[in-house]
Amino acid sequence: MVFPIAGGTQDTGYEISNSLRFNDGDSANLSRSISSSGSNTNASISFWLKRGTAFGSQQILFTNTKTDYYFRVALDSSARLEIIDVTNGSVSGKRVTNRLFRDSSAFYHIFIGVDGGQGTEENRVKVYINGVAETSWSSETAWQSTFQMNADDLTHYVGQRGDSNQYFDGYMSEFNYVDGTTKAYTDFGEFNDNGVWIPKKYTGSYGTNGFFLEFQQTGTSQNSSGIGADTSGNDNHFAVSNLAAIDVTTDTPTNNFNTLNPLVPHNSIFDEETQGNTGLSSSGVQLRGGYMGSTIMPTSGKWYFEVKIVTITNSTDRTGIAIPRFDSVTGVDHIEGGDYAGLTLSTGATGRVFVTEGSSTTETDNSDYVFSNDDIAIFAVDTDASTPRVYVGKNGTWFTTSAGSGGNPATNTGYFEANLNTGGSGFSVGARHSAGASAAQSYLYNFGQPAYTISSGNSDANGYGNFEYAVPSGYYSICTKNLAEFG
Repeated sequence: MVFPIAGGTQDTGYEISNSLRFNDGDSANLSRSISSSGSNTNASISFWLKRGTAFGSQQILFTNTKTDYYFRVALDSSARLEIIDVTNGSVSGKRVTNRLFRDSSAFYHIFIGVDGGQGTEENRVKVYINGVAETSWSSETAWQSTFQMNADDLTHYVGQRGDSNQYFDGYMSEFNYVDGTTKAYTDFGEFNDNGVWIPKKYTGSYGTNGFFLEFQQTGTSQNSSGIGADTSGNDNHFAVSNLAAIDVTTDTPTNNFNTLNPLVPHNSIFDEETQGNTGLSSSGVQLRGGYMGSTIMPTSGKWYFEVKIVTITNSTDRTGIAIPRFDSVTGVDHIEGGDYAGLTLSTGATGRVFVTEGSSTTETDNSDYVFSNDDIAIFAVDTDASTPRVYVGKNGTWFTTSAGSGGNPATNTGYFEANLNTGGSGFSVGARHSAGASAAQSYLYNFGQPAYTISSGNSDANGYGNFEYAVPSGYYSICTKNLAEFG
């Protein structure tokens, strides 16, 4: 199953190499103090983003000199895009969309063109979402001929509202700011032959305070990593706060990776999804029957992923794969009563691999299956077999169905069978908590874009992904480039 993600499954021509993953719990942001005045009438802003948390206000771009003078681009608490200009404490321009940006599986392209020289107020701000003009507003005020984007005593922030502790959570890619010129949205993207909006390399000038953030790990900048380097040629580099090389990912608009899906938790038992929906934690309250699924659900192909155990305190916590259940109200539901396979993550003397098909559960217990903090669970899923095969292991060693080690996905040995293709919906990756008592759990899911330090570095045969352990021959990371070829 290939999700309809902008730029995700077709030949894009121009490939975006990196995105920067922001975790709002880390107060992550980029900032730059302005030393020269730029234009206060014309600007072009273009960027791609994929949401992490689907809830709460999300700050994208903020500029200010003091509290009562600022320009802001953000997602509000209702998931609407808002563009607000404030002068001397009063709103001097405002656009808030009716469109909701709730999809955490998709990259959105957002273009904002400001032209204060236009005589007609409604023509002073143009907004395009994935190449389509935005014309419906839940709230708007007259836009003045000048706005608070540029002055020689202000600061530009990316990922933070500068006058408060509000941040962005998710991924940003290809962030362009053109100072002093209102460009066309088609300078930054185009429709391909399939009608999908895809990235286009901007080739124009940037103006005095303009910048281009590619979020590379190397480059000349104010910071040692180069994450905040401006590669427009202006050297308008950003200082980096609470971001590191591990936050530079290959999860991009042109190759979108699987993540957990915060919109479909069962029983709302998870306290927090973190690290761009690759982290999952719970304090242990009301855990029984809880499940969190993923955004991409393959129906065919062979797939590999890892799960790092950050914190585990209970003997019946589970992570694995499952068939999602659907209903007309909630969409994807949970794995209760369905077919699934995975691990019971045990801190006791005996761990467990479990496979459930309908109402029947097969459990294999063995001391080799015991997990501790910092262990990495490994999964390989073969959905092309007549009955899908699931391989599970720990720290690079594959388990077997008879208990103990010795499995090998590359040679089709040591697998567990689970009827994961029931209904043709594909399998979902996630966590199921069945503990009744309070217990803290925390996992980091690595579908190829890890949120934890990798000591060795392994990609699949196509060169995609970054894993701690070798990807079995014939298996691939769950991303749209691989899905287009093998899914």
